[in-house]
Amino acid sequence: MNHFDLREGALACESVSLAAIARAVGTPVYVYSSATLERHYQVFRDALTAHPALGSPAIAYAVKANSNLSVLATLARLGAGADTVSQGEIRRALAAGIPPERIVFSGVGKTSEELAFALKAGVAQINVESEPELKRLTGVARAVGVRPAVVIRVNPDVGAGGHAKISTGGHESKFGVSLAEAERLYRLAETDDALNAVGLACHIGSQITDLAPLEAAFGVMRDLVLRLRAQGWTVERLDLGGGLGVSYFNNPEPPSPRAFAAMAASVVGGLDVELAFEPGRVIAANAGVLVARVIHVHERPDGRRFAVLDAAMNDLIRPAMYEAYHDIRPVAPRPGAAVSYDVVGPVCETGDTFTRDRLLAPLEGDDLVAFMSAGAYGAVMSSEYNTRPLIPEVLVRGDAFAVVRARPSYEEMLSRETRAPWL
Repeated sequence: MNHFDLREGALACESVSLAAIARAVGTPVYVYSSATLERHYQVFRDALTAHPALGSPAIAYAVKANSNLSVLATLARLGAGADTVSQGEIRRALAAGIPPERIVFSGVGKTSEELAFALKAGVAQINVESEPELKRLTGVARAVGVRPAVVIRVNPDVGAGGHAKISTGGHESKFGVSLAEAERLYRLAETDDALNAVGLACHIGSQITDLAPLEAAFGVMRDLVLRLRAQGWTVERLDLGGGLGVSYFNNPEPPSPRAFAAMAASVVGGLDVELAFEPGRVIAANAGVLVARVIHVHERPDGRRFAVLDAAMNDLIRPAMYEAYHDIRPVAPRPGAAVSYDVVGPVCETGDTFTRDRLLAPLEGDDLVAFMSAGAYGAVMSSEYNTRPLIPEVLVRGDAFAVVRARPSYEEMLSRETRAPWL
């Protein structure tokens, strides 16, 4: 469920017309619904807590899905933690009011500087993804004088996800350590007096619409916990990552959080570990839309129609990068039979094509359209390619809205660069 509906013939976010936001802020613009963010977090949380066998699991929102400070602050007020993958994301989580004891630091290439920052900030745990990183962390921990809680991220050799580029659990993936390495590295961490080995982690991919691979991965992790305990090692935590998919209208309906929680309880329930989950897309995707304006419609003699928008691949890169599908809706639908359009942006790349041969209500220049399910991996992956300004982000609550990231002026963009002194 989301809170984007037609009101008096035009699309609105909660009680605010998207056309009103476009008039006030300009286009393109990302618009997020507070009510949807809150509801999705609460549904996920309640699904997990409905199973006593799961205990009181931590929910660390995956900041990379949407890192806007107001989005993070909205979730922080509900008790969410943060799964972070850079010093910048840790700083964002802290700035949004997420306490360090609810922050997890993941990522395959943490620098010494980033590790030192995380340790000084007091994050809940460091998810270690390789032996070189384990050795690096030991050195940093001794230098900083902090004994961090360490979790070994395991690659369970179960790949899943909506695209090869977002599948992270296969044996060829760069993430985590192999099962063959996991026990040895856990033993190294357990016997290192600079570290506090507390558990294991895994994350097999994103946009997963079938519980079977998740169930298989969770089973691998359960068995590994039992093997380590049989060797006399303590395993207190089990971080099972995120990855649960959402509906983009062209994929099978994904499992519900309730079904996901029931599966997790059946596989790892009763292990006597502190469980953690890292939802991202499932919280944010359907809580946001990208609103764009039609510059013009170009019809060729062969009948192919191009709806040229003021939004481009630098604003929403998912279709170009992942061949991703987004439902596209006219903000104020015109009457008439659906028409086939190639929906494209103004960037000088053939790849700046959002979709081809999409049937939409008739469009004309100056019409507004909304890309649905754009709240995750939208604004956070945008760029200034072609010297196009980053587009604003707006957060709605009820009948009010606020600009939570402003569009920079061209002068502000250019002022960030300086000429070399010999020029």
